[in-house]
Amino acid sequence: MTDLDTTPPAPPALPPDPEQRATLNRPVFAAATAVTLAVTLWCVLAPVHAFTTFESVVGWVSTWFGWYYIALATAVLVFVVYLACSRHGRVKLGPEHSQPEFSTGAWAAMLFAAGIGTDLMFFAVYEPVTQYLTPPSIEGETVEAAREATVWTLFHYGISGWGMYALMGMALAYFAYRMNLPLAVRSALYPLIGKRVDGVAGHATDTAAMLGTIFGVATSLGIGVVSLNVGLEVVFGIPLGLPAQAAMIVLAVAIATASAVSGVEKGIKRISQLNVLLAIALALFVLVTGRTAHLLNTLVLNVGDYVRLFPDMTLQTFAWEDTGDWMSFWTLFFWAWWIAWAAFVGLFLARISRGRTIRQFVVGTLVIPFTYIVMWISIFGNAALDEIRRGNASFTAVASEAVDPSDGLWALLQEYPAFPVVASLAILVGLLFYVTSADSGALVMANLSSRLPTTAHDGAPWLRIFWATATGALTLAILAAGDIFALQYATVIVGLPFAFVMLAVMWGLYKALSLEAYLEDSRGSSLPGALSSRSGTEPGRRHVPWQARVRRVMSFPDRRQADDFLAEVVTPALEEVAAELVAQRVGAEVASVVDEHGHPGIKLSAEVGGDDRGFCYLVQHRSVPIPAYGGWAPRGDEVYSRLEVHLRDGGQGYDVLGYSHTQLIDDVLDQYERHLEFLRLADGTGV
Repeated sequence: MTDLDTTPPAPPALPPDPEQRATLNRPVFAAATAVTLAVTLWCVLAPVHAFTTFESVVGWVSTWFGWYYIALATAVLVFVVYLACSRHGRVKLGPEHSQPEFSTGAWAAMLFAAGIGTDLMFFAVYEPVTQYLTPPSIEGETVEAAREATVWTLFHYGISGWGMYALMGMALAYFAYRMNLPLAVRSALYPLIGKRVDGVAGHATDTAAMLGTIFGVATSLGIGVVSLNVGLEVVFGIPLGLPAQAAMIVLAVAIATASAVSGVEKGIKRISQLNVLLAIALALFVLVTGRTAHLLNTLVLNVGDYVRLFPDMTLQTFAWEDTGDWMSFWTLFFWAWWIAWAAFVGLFLARISRGRTIRQFVVGTLVIPFTYIVMWISIFGNAALDEIRRGNASFTAVASEAVDPSDGLWALLQEYPAFPVVASLAILVGLLFYVTSADSGALVMANLSSRLPTTAHDGAPWLRIFWATATGALTLAILAAGDIFALQYATVIVGLPFAFVMLAVMWGLYKALSLEAYLEDSRGSSLPGALSSRSGTEPGRRHVPWQARVRRVMSFPDRRQADDFLAEVVTPALEEVAAELVAQRVGAEVASVVDEHGHPGIKLSAEVGGDDRGFCYLVQHRSVPIPAYGGWAPRGDEVYSRLEVHLRDGGQGYDVLGYSHTQLIDDVLDQYERHLEFLRLADGTGV
C-alpha cells in the first residue's frame, strides 16, 4: 500500500447495536462539569478578579514552564516523524484487514476543518502585520521583518502544532481500533499502568483532556465570535458588544448541536466539505483580484524562508533577549492552545481515520492541512504587508492599532472590489469554521465523558447538547471577564496539565509499537518450523491430495456450509488444542462469538504472556462477493462465505474453510508458536 491511500473507501459499517448504549462516565463528567461551572460563574460574578488572576498565573507559567512548552512541541514533532519513517509506519490504525471508512477527499476536509478554527482567518492578517511592525528581536518595518513576519505566523500554525494532533490521533486510534481499548485518552496509558487506567489515574487523564478541550474550543470560538461581530458591524451595522456576541453564540451552538447529533457522516462531514470549498474560493478571490504575481512570488519565498528558519524557531526561547510579553502572547500561547486542542482534535481524527496506516496518517495530518495554511496565510498576510509597504495610510492605521485580531482582515477586504459580497462570504466561512469546531468538540467531549460499549458508538445526544451549550456559556463568560486576552490566558493555564499527559502518551505508544515490531519479527523466525512441520505424511495421518487444495480455493461455499464447517471441524479442532494446553497447565478455553455484523465465529483463548499479551485464534465468518475468475461469471450481487483467521492484531486475510481437522490444528499451532516467539523476543528486551 502506498503512503497516501488510493484505495476506495471501505463500505460503511452497520449501525451500532441499539441494545448497547453509551453510559455516563460519572467521575470524568462530574469533575469537568464542576471546573467549567466554577470558572464560568467566577468570570460572571467577579470578572476583574478573574482576569487579574489569569494574568498572574500566566506570568508564572511562562517563567517556569515556557522552556517546557518549547521543548515539548519539538519533541512531539520529531517523534511522530520518526514513527512515520520507521518500520512502525506500516502499522495500521485498526486490524490488519480494516480499510478506511472515508475517501481521502472527505477525510482531508474533516481533517483540517476540525483542527482549524475561525482564528486562522483573522490571525492570517493580524499576526504578520504585528510581527512586521514590532518583531521580537529584529528591527521592524524592514524587508527582513516582512520576510520573518509571515514565517512566524506559518510557524505558529504549522507542523509543530499538527504534530501534537498527529500524536494524539494515532495513539487513540491505535489503542482503540487495534488493541480494542476504549476510544479515550486513558487508553494510551495502558502500556504504562495496565488496568489502573480504569481507576483514578485514568479519570484524571480524561478530565485533563476534557478541560483542555472545552477551554481550547472556547478560546477559538471566543476569538471567532468577536471577529465575526466586527465584520457584522462593518457590513451590516450590527453594534459590537456582548449582546450581539451572545446571539451569535446561541445561533452557532444550535447549528453545532444539530450537526453533532446527526453524527460524523451526515453533519460534520458535509459542513466540513462546504467550509473548505468556500474558504478556498475566498482566498482565490483575493489572489486573483489583487497583485497576483507578487502574491505568488511571496508564497514561494515564504516556503523557502520557513524551511530555512524552522530549525532556529522551533527551539527559540530568547534566553538572552528581553522580548517583554512577546513569548506569552505568541509562541507560548499558541503551543498551549495546540496542546489544549490536542485531545479534542486527536480523538476526532482517530474517529475518522480507522484503517489507515501510521505513515498515511502522519503524512496526511502534517501535509494536507499545512498546505492549506501556507496558501491562506501567504495570500492574506502578504496582501496586508503589501498594503503597508506601498504606503496605504488608512489600512496601516487600522491594522497597526487593531484592538481585535479581525480588524485587519475587514480593513484588507475593503481594499478589494465587491466588499459587501466578499465580506458576507467571509462571515459565512467564519461561521462554518465556528460550527465545525463546536460540533466536533461537542461530539468529542460527549465521548470522553462516556463509557462507550464499542468504538462505533458515540456519546448520548443529550450529552452532546450539554457540552455544546456549556462551551458557549464558558466562551461568553470569559469574554465578559476580559475580552480575547482572558481567553488566551485561560488556554495557557489549562494546557499545562495535559502537556505532561502527552509525554506519557508518547512513551506508552512507543512501548506498544515496540511490541508490534517483536510480533512481526516472530513471524519470520517461526516460519521455517511452520513449513517443516507440514512436510511428509506421518503414521496415522490421513493424506490430503493436492487436488483437494485446488478444489477448495476454487469453490464458493454458502452460509450453511460455513456453519456446518464451524460446528464439525473448527470447534472440535480448537477444543482439542485447548484440552492439550490445559493439560500443559496453560489456561485455555473455546467460545462462540458474534461480530458487529451478526456473523458467527469460534475463538480459542490461551492465558500466556499476561492479560494484555494472551494468545487468541479466532475463526470468523465473512460474506464477500464471488470473484470473476476460473470461468465463473457472477451476476454481481452473489456472495460466498469465508472463514478467516483473526489474531491479536486483527484479520490475517486467509480462509480456512475446507481445511482438514489436522490442517487446522497445524495452523493453530503455527500461530501459537509464533506467539511464543513474540513473547520471547519481547521479554528479552524488557518491553
